Amino acid sequence: MVSETLVEVLIFLAALVALGYAGAQSVAVLRQDEGTDKMKEIAAAIREGAEAFLRREYRTVALVGVILAVLIAVGLYQPGNYAFSLHLALGFALGALGSALAGYVGMYVSVRANVRTAQVARGGKLDPAMRFAFRGGSVTGLSVAGFALLGLIGFYVGYGGDILAMVGFIFGASLMSLFARVGGGIYTKGADVGADLVGKVEAGIPEDDPRNPAVIADNVGDNVGDCAGMAADLFETYVVTAVSAMLLAYLLTDVSSAFPYAVLFPLVVGGWAIVATLAGFPFVRMSPGGSIMGALYRGMIATVAVGIVGLGVLSYLLMTAAWTGVFVASVSGLAVMLVIVFSTDYYTGTGRRPVNSIAKSAQSGPGPVVIEGMAVGLESALVPGLAIVVGTLVSYGAMYVSAPVGVAPGDFGLYGIGLAAASMLSATGMIISIDAFGPITDNAGGIAEMANLPKEAREVTDPLDAVGNTTKAVTKGYAVGSAALAALVLFAAYIEASRAVGSNLSASDLAVNNPLVVAGLIIGAILPFFFTAFLMRAVGTAAQSVVQEVRRQFRTIAGIMEGTAKPQYGPCVDIVTQTALHELALPAAIAVVTPLAVGLLLGPTALGGVLIGVILSGLPLAIFMTTGGGAWDNGKKFIEQGHYGGKGSDAHKAAVVGDTVGDATKDTAGPAINPLIKVVNTVSILFITLIVAHNLLQYLHP
Repeated sequence: MVSETLVEVLIFLAALVALGYAGAQSVAVLRQDEGTDKMKEIAAAIREGAEAFLRREYRTVALVGVILAVLIAVGLYQPGNYAFSLHLALGFALGALGSALAGYVGMYVSVRANVRTAQVARGGKLDPAMRFAFRGGSVTGLSVAGFALLGLIGFYVGYGGDILAMVGFIFGASLMSLFARVGGGIYTKGADVGADLVGKVEAGIPEDDPRNPAVIADNVGDNVGDCAGMAADLFETYVVTAVSAMLLAYLLTDVSSAFPYAVLFPLVVGGWAIVATLAGFPFVRMSPGGSIMGALYRGMIATVAVGIVGLGVLSYLLMTAAWTGVFVASVSGLAVMLVIVFSTDYYTGTGRRPVNSIAKSAQSGPGPVVIEGMAVGLESALVPGLAIVVGTLVSYGAMYVSAPVGVAPGDFGLYGIGLAAASMLSATGMIISIDAFGPITDNAGGIAEMANLPKEAREVTDPLDAVGNTTKAVTKGYAVGSAALAALVLFAAYIEASRAVGSNLSASDLAVNNPLVVAGLIIGAILPFFFTAFLMRAVGTAAQSVVQEVRRQFRTIAGIMEGTAKPQYGPCVDIVTQTALHELALPAAIAVVTPLAVGLLLGPTALGGVLIGVILSGLPLAIFMTTGGGAWDNGKKFIEQGHYGGKGSDAHKAAVVGDTVGDATKDTAGPAINPLIKVVNTVSILFITLIVAHNLLQYLHP
C-alpha cells in the first residue's frame, strides 16, 4: 500500500511545480518588447486603472472579511472545542486571501501581456501572436491551480484531516469569488456598454477608438472582470469542487473506513492534473491551414487524454477494491466537461448556426436581434443540462454496482458523483489558460486600434479577439457545470452534516408533499433571479453614467472627433469604479443571509428545499445568460468581419444593441450565479449546528 505521507508530499510537490512553471513563464512574457511609446502609454493607463480598482475593491472586501471572520470565531464556538471555530475562521480568512491572490496574479500578468501580444502581432503572423497570448494565459492557469492545490493540501495536513474545519476555507473562497465576479462584472460591463452605445451607435466610431473617453475604462474592465474576477472564480471552483468530494467521503464513514484514500483522492486528482496540463501545453500550436480554436482545443484534448490515463492508474493504486467503478465515475466527469465545452463553442463560435442567425436577424433591427439572442441562449441550456444528468447517473450507477461488502451502495454512489465533479479538475489548468487568453487578446486588439498599428497587426489581433470571446464563454460553461455537480455533492454533504449534529433529516423527507420543502424550493428557485436583477440594474446604472459622461465630453471638448484634442479618460474610470464598489455589497449579502434566514426561521428541511431550488434554477439561468451573451457578442463580430453590411451598417448598429444586452448577462449576472450557488450551500453547512439547535420552527413545535 502506498504511504499516505508520500502521497501528500507528491501533491505538495505538484503544487510547487505549477507555481514554478507560472513564475518561469511570467519572466518569459515580461522579457518581450512592449512596442512603441504610444503602445506603452496606452498599456500603462490600462494597467494603472486595473490595479487601482483592485486595490480599492480588496480594501472594501477586507473590511467585510474581518467582520465575518470574527463572527465565525465567536458565533460557531463549541464549548470544550474552542479550536474548531478558530480553525473555521482561519480557513475563511485564508480562503478569501487565496481567491484574492489568484485574481491579482492573473491580472498582473494580463495587463502586461496585452501590449506585448500587440507587439508580436505587428509581425503580421497569427501563430506566434496566438502562442504568446496563450503563454500569458498559462501563467494564470497554473497559478490558480497551484495556489488552490497548495492551500488544500496545506489545510488537510495542518488540520490533521479534519475536513469539517475546511468548510471555512471554501466559504472564504466562495465569498471572495462572489465579490470579485460582482464587482469586476459591474465595472467591465458598465464601461463596455456605455462605450459602445455612444461610440459605435451614436458617434459611429470604431470599437477601441482613442477618441472615445470610455475606451480606457472598457479595456481596464476586461482585466478586472474577465481576468481577476475569472481567476478568483475558478480558484473557488477548484477549492469547492475538491472539498465537496472530500467532505462527502469524510461524512460517509463506511466509505472512508473501507477506502483509506477516499478523502484524499480528489487532491491526488488535482496533483495529477498539473502533470496533465503541462503535458498538454506543447500541443497548443497552429498547424498549416488550421484555426486558432483548433490549436487551443488540441492542447485541451491532449490534457484530457493524459488525465484519463492518470485517473486509471491512480484508481487502481489507491482505490483497488472498486477501481473500475472509480475510474468510470471519474471519466464521466471529464466527459461532461467536454460536452459542455463543445456545446458552448457551438452556440458562441463565429460562423456557427446560432451566431449566424443572430447576425442575420440584425438586418431587421435591434428587436429581432434581442429576440433571436434570447432564443439561442434558452436553447443552449439543453445539452449541458442533459450532459450533467447523464454524468450524474453514470457516476452514481458505476459506483453503486461496484460497492464492496461493508459499504452501502447508495453512499458509494453519492461519492461517485463527488468523484465525477473532482475529475473535472484534471483540465482546470488548461481551461483557465484558455480563458485568460481572452482578455489578453481583447486588450491587444484595443491597444492596436488606439496606437494606430498597421493593418497587418489588426489582421492578427481581430481574429484573436473573436476567438477570445468564445474561450471566455467556454470557461463560464465549465465553471457553471462544475458548480452544478459540486452543489449536488454539497447538498448530500448538507444532509449528512445535519444528521451528524442531531437532526433527523434524510433525503426521503424532502418530498413535495411537505409544505416546508415546497416553500424552500420556491425560495431557492427565485433566488438566482432576484440576485441577478440587482446585477443587471447595476450594470445599467453604471452604463447610463458613462453614456452621460461621454456625451458631455463630445459636446464640450472641441476637437475630440477631429483627433486634435484628447478626451479625459479618468472620469469614466472613476464612474465605473465607484458604481461597482457601491453595488457589490447587497448581492453578496443576499447570498449569505437567505440560507441563514430560511434555516433559522423554517428549519433544516426547508433549507434543504432551498439548496435544491437554487441548483435547479441557477444552472439553466447561468447557461442561458453566459452562452446567450457570448452569442450576441460574436454575432456583432461576425458582421464586423464584413457580413450583412459590415461595420457602420444598420445591421451592425442593431447587433451592437444586442451585444450591450449580452454584455450584462454573459460577464456580470451569469457568471456570478456560479459562486452564488456555492455560497448558499457552504453557508448552510457551516451554520448547520446553529440552525438545527435554534430554528424558530423547533420552538413553535418542540
